[in-house]
Amino acid sequence: MKKKLTIYILIFALFLSNVLFVNNAKAASSLDATVQNSLGNSNISVSLRSLQTGKVLYERNGEIGRKPASTMKLLTASAALHTLGPDFRFKTELYIDGEVKNNVLNGDVYIKGGGDPTLNKKDFSSFAVALKRQGIRTINGNVYGDDTLFSGSQLTPGVVPEDETYYYGARTSALTMSPNSDYDSGTIIVNVKPSSVGRAPNVTAEPNLSGMQILNKAKTVRKGQRNTVKVIRKYRTNQIVITGNLPVASSTKEWITLQDPTINTLHATKITLESTGLKFSKTSKVTRKAVPESATLLYTKSSIPLKTLMNPFLKLSNNSIADILVKTMGNEVYGKGHISFGLKVLNDYGSSIGLNMNNWKFEDGSGMSHQNRISTNELSLLLLNVRNEQNYNLLYNALPVGGQKDRLVGGTLRKRFTQAPYLNQVHAKTGSLTGVYTLAGYITAKSGRTFAFAVMTQNQSSNQIDEIDAVVRKIYQLY
Repeated sequence: MKKKLTIYILIFALFLSNVLFVNNAKAASSLDATVQNSLGNSNISVSLRSLQTGKVLYERNGEIGRKPASTMKLLTASAALHTLGPDFRFKTELYIDGEVKNNVLNGDVYIKGGGDPTLNKKDFSSFAVALKRQGIRTINGNVYGDDTLFSGSQLTPGVVPEDETYYYGARTSALTMSPNSDYDSGTIIVNVKPSSVGRAPNVTAEPNLSGMQILNKAKTVRKGQRNTVKVIRKYRTNQIVITGNLPVASSTKEWITLQDPTINTLHATKITLESTGLKFSKTSKVTRKAVPESATLLYTKSSIPLKTLMNPFLKLSNNSIADILVKTMGNEVYGKGHISFGLKVLNDYGSSIGLNMNNWKFEDGSGMSHQNRISTNELSLLLLNVRNEQNYNLLYNALPVGGQKDRLVGGTLRKRFTQAPYLNQVHAKTGSLTGVYTLAGYITAKSGRTFAFAVMTQNQSSNQIDEIDAVVRKIYQLY
């Protein structure tokens, strides 16, 4: 009787496996037709992987390296959580070096950067409070910035000259600042508002001009005319040029990168200190200099923890945070805050979780470089293997959620997958560069099971977002 039961079980198992094989084959064939119709076959790659078995259920060019764009941040984020820890905080230190007498500091102020992308105007005001607590009302010296924690170029390798003015191409320094709670470090926000018709618009900056210069060549025009205002930082200068027409009752806001985050942050700090009533000597200057051993530490500003920073980093695809994390990991592991050592940490981490790093080619952690190459099968394998990581839930929860209108929930997917049954079913990282459109993450399909997927396109002459989404919707329907 036991023998017969065993035979029946084996026959049923064989039958079930055959049914599943046939069903999977049908699903793969149907998905392949959608991929072909939506994306074609040239310069595209797709991978779909089971989270239960780890096997690739479908692939199209899955082993060919493609430009990942910002899906590269998946590796950077997971490596940072593992290497630095979820409770890691960046630190910025305020020092003085000199004698305080009769409310005058006869000496210098030093700000030592720790790479904090969240440093902002409120923190500069806290520096003022710390100085005043020492009885200081006048500073008869200079303001120095110590940015020695990081070395090498401030620009990530993927930034081309025409991108340098915009927030996504911001320079990275150990002493930098952010103008907002998105933590777009290395930038200021320039606001352009109309004045009277025929006159130049009014221009303000957040947190302040920070040592930048404005050349306002724009003009206020009548209501109803087209807004043609452009705000651009002149290449490799501190000059911001504003051109075009601004109609009455309209406005323009632009995030503009700092030419030198260290020096510009010092200017922003000094301007804020002066706004609180602190005075500087006429000969006071701002420049770089390492903190001397004789200096006294007055105040340490700690950032929000990394686990909290993950949200704006991944939801909003923040390149500056990616670049800072890479250099910070290099410093923490190898004592060198240089991108090459940070990339070595990424490589080591990938190997440690079972990725074939011979198939990963990258020269940054943000995905900005057109030289980066990753296959979709490797990306889906990353998405599979990080589920075993202690901090996986932090990573997963920081991914953009399809269709969620709140920008700090839906992030870069808030306007995609907005309708049932796809709403809330896609948790994934977007990516885009010139001619490049990618998406990689997790989808909970119609069956209730969750899968890892990656779709990558490059050398495209038109936007491929709708076509990628069509493939993802088909995955939902089939699996």
